[in-house]
Amino acid sequence: MVFLVIIAQLINLQVFSNKYQQLAQDNAVFRKVVYPPRGIIFDREGKAILNNTLMYDLMVTPSEVKRVDTGYLCRLLEIDTTEFKERMLNAILRNGRYRPSSFEELLTQEKQARFEENMWRFPSGFYLQQRPIRVYPFNAAAHIMGYVGEVDSAIIARSGGFYEPGDYVGRSGIEAYYERVLMGQRGVQFLIKDNFNRLKGQYEGGAYDTAAVAGRSLRTYIDVELQQLAERLMSNKVGAVIAIEPQTGGIISMVSGPNYNPNDLTGSAKKKNYSKLVLDVAGPLLNRAIAGTYPPGSTYKPIGGLIALDEGIITPSFGYGCGGRYFACGIGKPACTHAGGGHAANLRLAIANSCNSYFTHIYRMAVDNPKYKNVDEGYARWREYNNEFGLGVSLGIDMPGEFKPGRVREGIPDTATYNRVYRSSWSSCTNLTLGIGQDMMLATPLQLANSMCIIVNKGYYYTPHFVKGIDGESKEDTILNKFRKKHEVLTHISDSAFNAVIKGMQDVVEIGTARVAQIPGIEVCAKTGTAENYRILDGKRVKLKDNSVFVCFAPRENPKIAIAVVVENAGFGATWAGPIAAIMMEKFLNDTLRPETVKKIEYIANANLMPGWLAREQYKADSTRGRFYFDLTKDSSYIKKFLRKAAPPVKKDSTAPKPKTPDRIVQHRLEAIEPKKWGQVKKPAGT
Repeated sequence: MVFLVIIAQLINLQVFSNKYQQLAQDNAVFRKVVYPPRGIIFDREGKAILNNTLMYDLMVTPSEVKRVDTGYLCRLLEIDTTEFKERMLNAILRNGRYRPSSFEELLTQEKQARFEENMWRFPSGFYLQQRPIRVYPFNAAAHIMGYVGEVDSAIIARSGGFYEPGDYVGRSGIEAYYERVLMGQRGVQFLIKDNFNRLKGQYEGGAYDTAAVAGRSLRTYIDVELQQLAERLMSNKVGAVIAIEPQTGGIISMVSGPNYNPNDLTGSAKKKNYSKLVLDVAGPLLNRAIAGTYPPGSTYKPIGGLIALDEGIITPSFGYGCGGRYFACGIGKPACTHAGGGHAANLRLAIANSCNSYFTHIYRMAVDNPKYKNVDEGYARWREYNNEFGLGVSLGIDMPGEFKPGRVREGIPDTATYNRVYRSSWSSCTNLTLGIGQDMMLATPLQLANSMCIIVNKGYYYTPHFVKGIDGESKEDTILNKFRKKHEVLTHISDSAFNAVIKGMQDVVEIGTARVAQIPGIEVCAKTGTAENYRILDGKRVKLKDNSVFVCFAPRENPKIAIAVVVENAGFGATWAGPIAAIMMEKFLNDTLRPETVKKIEYIANANLMPGWLAREQYKADSTRGRFYFDLTKDSSYIKKFLRKAAPPVKKDSTAPKPKTPDRIVQHRLEAIEPKKWGQVKKPAGT
């Protein structure tokens, strides 16, 4: 009976069961993932904005690590044994003992060479995994391109197991939005191992291998040279620039300041550089072009004029006698720079001279329109107009992270918000500064640029996007369909109404507040804006220097480019934002720059407009974090540097005393009528 049982078990093991065959197979055959090169991203002229190069990850399978000279490995990798143990523990916690994990990502060339020379010392558990990584030859477009990083457990779970530990995925920007196009298809190699776990060659001559398929490339609207110029102009500044091609919605350039070099988030120093960027209170990783919200200020006035014209409450010839302040609500606010002289005798002049009283009044006329039952209904219709202009809504750009209106930041508040704030007791006088782009109104630079596209196109727009086409595009590629759809949101507004506003915006440049944006031979239409800027510092609401805002498009007939610029804490719209936009228009439309423009570039690029409060906020953040880790570890090195110096004070010139004006009325400072001539501006020493 015993022999019969043994014989039966032998037959079962050798004929019917494949358990031990699979174990032997796993012991003798190594499955190696082959990662494909990601697709390349090209600019409008076919220049590669980013490309691929090869680096290596040092991988480890913890269960196979046996008889390893730990000390020698640590010397090769320049780590200590404590770090070695921590990495092994992290690998086990992340993927378990029996699955490979990254022990050290993206080895430097020196470390890679050292390990390859000494591979024989580590016959089991460790191997090198080839990894295509990104390189950025122009050192530009960091916020646009985004970055690539290893998948985490949440991404694996969301993908339904499509991604595996060790895979890289787009984490932001175009890399994330077009991940399935760019990533390609993983391949697999099966390699035979000897009894010392050394790889000896292909298994079965590669019969079971699958080839990796490279990702497909993207063709974009981006002008990489204009992008480099815009980034240079925005250096040492907080804010954003975005330029759009109105006829297609294609984004030509987009910059968020402060910026960073995209090559800092690739290669062996990626984690260290990422930590620095995350801990910077200036927020270099924040894309202010799509997520930063600002009061549009006077740049909103052309939209307010179009709403009033379409509602039939004014005509292009409507004028308003402004004596320097708006007294119709009995408070004499907001104030105007102009007084008398017919500067708001019609809509065109009111736009050119940026009359606060004029646009405050037509806002009140719109929400108090007799054809609506009450102010709530009139305001709701006014808000609907603004949403159609793309203000207060998400536009659906082809990258993650766009501002989505919510209760905290709404963009254009609804009636429920005002009912909540003012206990259902409010009128058009309560929020009259909405007519000049203030009060609770907020907009992103993307929204402002898109609103200019709607004015240019006389009522329609295409969703702003970067990608024009995909290499090898087929009917199954539907990702671009939404960006090719024409949104005819305001085509019911008459051409005569649009023309009246466009003529006023042309006058802004020729005789009004934006003469600094004049370009010889090109008819430029623009609007300056100067918006008040408040921030909570040390628990107090502090008024900072005004934000400089500017919107424009050119040429007037068949415009090729629309731009929005916001520079925080920079003063009048024509002082900084206007010149930045003018330089970009000249470069894009003429493909060259005048000598005097080159001098302006040097002046603007060398100007440091970083807010003075940043140094103090950085100190507070660093010291708070240091105290946290000191309490956690009792290691005095975390707080040592903070015991020897006091926190830097906020610069006096960057703040002002808390205003005494009521919270319900927001004062508005109009931009200067005669901006300083560039020739009269003294350059700082050493520039």
